[in-house]
Amino acid sequence: MSVCLVYFVGFLVFSMLSFFFSLNFLSLDYSVVLEIEMVSINSTSIVMSILFDWMSLLFASFVLFISSMVIFYSQEYMEGDLMINRFIMLVVMFVASMLLLIFSPNLISILLGWDGLGLVSYCLVIYYQNIKSFNAGMLTALTNRLGDVAFLMSIAWMLNFGSWNYLFFLDFMFSSIEMQVIMFLMLLAGMTKSAQIPFSSWLPAAMAAPTPVSSLVHSSTLVTAGVYLLIRFNFCMGDEVKIILLFVASLTMFMAGLGASYEYDLKKIIALSTLSQLGLMMSILAMGGYVLAFYHLLTHALFKALLFMCAGCMIHGLSNCQDIRFMGGIIKQMPLTCVFFTICNMSLCGLPFLSGFYSKDLILESISMYNLGFYIYLIYFVSTGLTVAYTFRLLYYVLSGDFNHFSFHGISDLGLVMLKGMSGIILFVVFMGSGLSWMILSTPYFICLSFFMKMMTLIVTVFGGWVGYELSQLLLSFKSKSLKFIWSSMFFGSMWNMPYVSTFGVNYYPLSEGDKIYSVVDQGWSEYIGSQNFYKSLSLLSKFLQIFHSNNLKIFLSLTVMWIMFLVFMIF
Repeated sequence: MSVCLVYFVGFLVFSMLSFFFSLNFLSLDYSVVLEIEMVSINSTSIVMSILFDWMSLLFASFVLFISSMVIFYSQEYMEGDLMINRFIMLVVMFVASMLLLIFSPNLISILLGWDGLGLVSYCLVIYYQNIKSFNAGMLTALTNRLGDVAFLMSIAWMLNFGSWNYLFFLDFMFSSIEMQVIMFLMLLAGMTKSAQIPFSSWLPAAMAAPTPVSSLVHSSTLVTAGVYLLIRFNFCMGDEVKIILLFVASLTMFMAGLGASYEYDLKKIIALSTLSQLGLMMSILAMGGYVLAFYHLLTHALFKALLFMCAGCMIHGLSNCQDIRFMGGIIKQMPLTCVFFTICNMSLCGLPFLSGFYSKDLILESISMYNLGFYIYLIYFVSTGLTVAYTFRLLYYVLSGDFNHFSFHGISDLGLVMLKGMSGIILFVVFMGSGLSWMILSTPYFICLSFFMKMMTLIVTVFGGWVGYELSQLLLSFKSKSLKFIWSSMFFGSMWNMPYVSTFGVNYYPLSEGDKIYSVVDQGWSEYIGSQNFYKSLSLLSKFLQIFHSNNLKIFLSLTVMWIMFLVFMIF
């Protein structure tokens, strides 16, 4: 039995156990904090705390289930790799770090999982060793370092409470200045890990990792860690933190939707859709709807994992080509994969009655009830329309038209192991939204709105689909060659020039200025006035003294003659 199958079966069994335990804990409103004494020296003891409640168990079951399917899928996707066992072990370490983060009520043990995610994600991003992967891995690691610094600072601030078990202090210490500082630091940590503005540029760059890793990262592990952490800390969010998070997350959602509408890389389009959904989760969390944010987190994990798996199958069949302009008519060669791909995209758009519909529709109707001004209402519904626009554009490029790749190709639905891995998730993509709504939401919800506001979601969805189709036609037509259109597409397609500001700007300009300073100052005036000048002066002086040393007898005799001549001159 191969390593892949061992971990697949193990993760699947633990996922089912965790799911049934979460149902039990949810129905009983029950939580367990397990404390394991690691070391005890006299009166000092080091205790490892583990929290079991419905939220941690349910999220862990989803993480384990998706991981099991991804590992099963990797068995065929990575079969040509000689180091597949190392790859599987890295994925297992990645999942273990996430589980440590999920079950920890203690900041120290959360930091172990948090840093474990950062370290293993770096190893996975640079798995295909080339310059692009190395750059992407370094960008990912260094951006997440900012969040790690905020995390370490919050651990230092938690010393004011005498314990690092933050869960015990959220309810009655939320108004203290220490907890507010910790909350700001946690906000920074969550924003870096979940790639909110201005830390968004690492998320599309991390697509250099193998596709099974992308499936895992974007569904339930790395990028969702920040959202999960802020869900845990939601009880002590002050108004200032909520306003900052709401504004930043809404801009991220809008920016990612625009960027995906101009992108041509298949994996980057799906990565930007993840960024858009993360903005949606963060912004509804900032409004106080932490259960809604968690609900959308779970439903999004399912269809996003399957979306990346389908993209992996297409890339695999197209000889590692990721440009959607080289695709087209793939539905004829890969009917089953394209059916899965379409269902996931429809779930992303919120098509009734797939899993994404239940959480997205509920969030949008909740937004319609909040009295937060026109800006929030507008940006939410425009972003929803953009989601449908880039989804329909992607489907138009990939599924319709003529096949644009090489005539000699190996694209087909014959990857049975990959298809089985994808088939394990598709039923959950279709049915789990309604199932979770019955489980998580304790009472049936009924939101009463005016007819226009009730239909607004449907109107925006239909309008967004039309915009996506028209945008596809425009990009294929002669109008896309105009200079104004090229400049606008460069601006929107580059995530509002964010890579130049937060990545290229942070790296290139300080390095180039440092090079100038080095050449002008260190190798220029400071070298001339300082060490070189000192060396030159000393060498000249030593040469002068060397002349005296070598010709001392001549000099002595010459001075004697001169002295005698002087005396003679003075006498006469």
